Amino acid sequence: MNDLGTPVLDDHLHLDPDHGRGVEAVKDFARSGGTHLLVVNKPSWLLGVEAETGADFRTVFDTTVEVVERANEILPGRAWPVLGVHPGLVSKLVDDREFTPTNARDLMQSGLEVAAEYVADGRAVALKSGRPHYDVTDEVWDASNAVLRRALELGAETGSAVQLHTEATDDLTEVAEWAEAAGLPPERVVKHYAGGELAGVTPSVMSDKDRLELAVERGEPFLMETDFIDDPDRPGAVMGPKTVPRRVSWMQEQGYDEAIRTAHVSTPELVYGLDTEATLSK
Repeated sequence: MNDLGTPVLDDHLHLDPDHGRGVEAVKDFARSGGTHLLVVNKPSWLLGVEAETGADFRTVFDTTVEVVERANEILPGRAWPVLGVHPGLVSKLVDDREFTPTNARDLMQSGLEVAAEYVADGRAVALKSGRPHYDVTDEVWDASNAVLRRALELGAETGSAVQLHTEATDDLTEVAEWAEAAGLPPERVVKHYAGGELAGVTPSVMSDKDRLELAVERGEPFLMETDFIDDPDRPGAVMGPKTVPRRVSWMQEQGYDEAIRTAHVSTPELVYGLDTEATLSK
């Protein structure tokens, strides 16, 4: 194990114990110096789930909860599930399954309500939602924003953070306003796959050096992630599980110690209420 002398959290990656590397990826992360993970359920259709009701998402959520339990046997820190409905599902439903945008909205909101049950009883630490990052019709966009706003309401109701998959942007102040209106502090809303600068909510910065340098210079709360997709059919897609520990090592070489503490200790506490230091094995 490579001990970097600090908690090292990957804020957003996927683990697929049946079709991907699963806990083998966790071992790579830990050997490289990683300590903590937030594991986001894979999109439901990639796990073969064609949901008809909100309850149908339980198979997806249970798969993630189970692989997190296995990850906790490996990590020097621990892992937590982040559960929800991928915003790309709206297109699968409307384009492939002939749902109306309204019916797609209702199904996705129902799935989020089931995910919120896992958060409420302590089996998950946060919700995941968002809106498409590609062009859609106005009707689908409106339905997607209604799903996103329901996720914010559920975050407020359960007292949990919400991770969002959205279009590429450095300004989500409107979403921050929606969060405040729902009773959820905007800093507890996280844009996954973020750049180094972001207005409105907390960025989960993709761990390439250019984006990280921007985040360091900005001096605001941020997280680090890989979005590792754990898909053997797409090797090399996005970033591998060793990336965040390697970037932390690089940040140490650059003298970015304060930023490391921001990304791996203070921001996880601010956003999720997680104590990455106390959860490190002594």
